[in-house]
Amino acid sequence: MALFDTHTHLETFVRAGTLEPALARARDAGVTGMITIGTSPEDWEVYRGLARDRPGVVYYSAGLHPCAVAPGWESAHAQLESFWTEGGPAPVALGEVGLDRFHLPKDAAEAEATFSRQQEAFRAGLSLAKKLGCPIVIHSRGAFAECVEMIDASGVDWRKVVFHCFTEGEPEMAELTRRGGVGSFTGILTYKNAANIRAAAKTQGLARFMVETDAPYLTPTPHRGKPNEPAFVRHTAEFAAREVFGVGEEELAAVSTANARRFFGLSAG
Repeated sequence: MALFDTHTHLETFVRAGTLEPALARARDAGVTGMITIGTSPEDWEVYRGLARDRPGVVYYSAGLHPCAVAPGWESAHAQLESFWTEGGPAPVALGEVGLDRFHLPKDAAEAEATFSRQQEAFRAGLSLAKKLGCPIVIHSRGAFAECVEMIDASGVDWRKVVFHCFTEGEPEMAELTRRGGVGSFTGILTYKNAANIRAAAKTQGLARFMVETDAPYLTPTPHRGKPNEPAFVRHTAEFAAREVFGVGEEELAAVSTANARRFFGLSAG
């Protein structure tokens, strides 16, 4: 079973000195490729090095996570385009970028200023993605409608848009599907209280399904409570095959991996 983890954060393993064992476990679990997702200038260069050293296995994106949008974010954003134009492997997507209401300050005025800053940075990220013509990875937490509205206004090709860690319901999935965008699914899909997310995945359909870990976060059952890692994408995939789509594990792995490689413009593994 060949699987592809479309969204992980390998910087945490690099920092802990556990990257090699984690990659070995992923390989043993059938993970043939993964995208490590950029969130700030602190990890972009690290990820370019990982992609250079592990061609065909580790790919990367570069973007400014909404929770990393601090005052003066413009200087960080100004560095982004060079990762597509300089030497070395280019990112396979821009992101993750978007909006996050969950982590806003408790003070109302501070929260408003922070969210406004997120919107400015997201608008800049969308503009750059449109210029580059690349896929774009969206982080949307408590701000689905605003994200959709801003993507609509940006003129970005919706067929290049993925809402990672999709946690909305069927109506929101219908909005993405109608526009041509997709959602990808994490270990939350396996949680008992996630019936709405399973329904959304089924609404989108296996033909558009992609799976991710968001490691080290959102660990799937049966390892919930432990740090997540790329190898655990197998548990989410097996659950999706059995409980969501009613297909064999090999079929789900083949379809989801082909979807991931096609969406991000990667050659077949």
